[in-house]
Formats: sequence, C-alpha cells, structure tokens
Amino acid sequence: MIELKTPDEIALMRQAGRITAAALDAVRDAAAVGVRLDELDAVAAEVIASAEAEPLFLGYRPTPAFSPYPGVTCISVNDAVVHGIPGRYALEPGDLVSVDCGARYRGWSGDAAVSFLVGEHPDPEVTRRDRALIATTQAALDAGIAAAVPGARLGDVAHAIGQVGRSAGYGLMANHGGHGIGREMHEAPHVPNEGRPGRGVRLRPGLVLALEPMLIAGGTDAYDEDPDGWTLRTRDHSRAAHIEHTVAVTADGPEVLTLSPAPAVGRG
Repeated sequence: MIELKTPDEIALMRQAGRITAAALDAVRDAAAVGVRLDELDAVAAEVIASAEAEPLFLGYRPTPAFSPYPGVTCISVNDAVVHGIPGRYALEPGDLVSVDCGARYRGWSGDAAVSFLVGEHPDPEVTRRDRALIATTQAALDAGIAAAVPGARLGDVAHAIGQVGRSAGYGLMANHGGHGIGREMHEAPHVPNEGRPGRGVRLRPGLVLALEPMLIAGGTDAYDEDPDGWTLRTRDHSRAAHIEHTVAVTADGPEVLTLSPAPAVGRG
C-alpha cells in the first residue's frame, strides 16, 4: 500500500534527509588515499549519532535469508555498484567510490548516495571516463527528480532516468531502482530506473520517493553477488556509479529532502 505523508511528516523526513546529507558530506571530506572504508563508516556513524538520529542501514535484514547488514553505510568501490560492506580496504589513487547512507529521525527516514573520485588515476583517460560516468548518473537523477510532479506517472520518472543513462551508452543495473520511503527505508512503490512514460501510479502530493540511478560503464545490465551476501558487482568488471536523493512530491513540484546543508565548493 502506498502511503502519502502529511506536511508535518515530510518536515521530519526533511530533517532526517539533512542528517543523511551531512553524514555523506563528512565521509566525502574524509575520503583520501590510504583511508580505510571502515574508518569512513565510523565518520558517518558519528555524524548520525551526534544529531540524535539512528543509522538506517545498520542491522537491516530485508528477508530471513539475509544476514543483518553490518555497517552504517554501504561503500562500493570501482566495479562494485551497491551494497558494498565497509571493511578494511584502503582507498587507492583514482578509486571511484559510491557511498549510500540513511538516517532515521524521530521515526522517519532519509536515504541518499553520492559517487566521487579519490585523487587521480595513474591513467588520465580512466579519470576522464569516470568523471563522465558520474556526471551522467547525476544528470539521470536530475531528470528523474524533474519528472516527479503531481499528475505525472511513475513511468514518466523511470523513463526520464533511463533515457539519460541509455543515451550515453551506459548499462542500468538489472532489477534495481528506487523506492518509496517513510517510516521504513523501503516502502511501496518500487521505482524502476527505466520505463514507459504515461504508465504506472499517478504521483500525488505527499508521495515520497528515493530515486537512485545506478549506471554501469560497460553498457551491460548484469551483475553478480559477492560471497559476503551483500556486495553487487558488475559482471563485466567495468566501473559503476550510484547517486540518490529522497524526493517529496508536493503541490509546488518535487522537493529534494536530502540536500547537503553545506556548499559543494571544490568537489568533483
């Protein structure tokens, strides 16, 4: 069942979103060559705790077949698309890093993700391609957000995201996309990253969605699961990017609830 949120509930989700964004900012600022992923996870944990919120991912178990998720963040590097467990891997020059994070504040959720590069790859062409991949993933997300207006259909949002990714020649991770969000991290409806315009649920004020394009540089949609039971990696081992925002549909248009509270000066 799809639940519409009240203005007061969206206000709490906005606060959860700002906490999530602050945690992602802190992780990005701390990311440098030689820093371990578990150290970055601890940075996010501290930001969330200091805001008197709860980590949304820690202990998450979508079905009994899964083990509880062990981190505050998902940190996926290079050919890992999503759900990478933040372990003891130390960042290397030119790594493409995607960080997914969520916070729950007074019972309401925020969920967002960023992709960025750590330093420069020894091969400048790799850095150029990675920057293009990240920029296109951001453009796909921006297109999806712009389509999330009252009266539109869910297929309009999916089509907007998919068209940007496909037109650039990238793959779209098969069977994955965004989702409704509220008291729970994953609520109805599922939001595909590709679809037909004019189809699906009609968007109404109060609907809150997490939109999250996941683009694969090699052009394939296929992926494999690591032995850890969580990390999803491109089958062709090409690099991937994942960027996400929590977005509320309002009478005045889409509102991004996970905007960074700090200016993104000098980031890229």
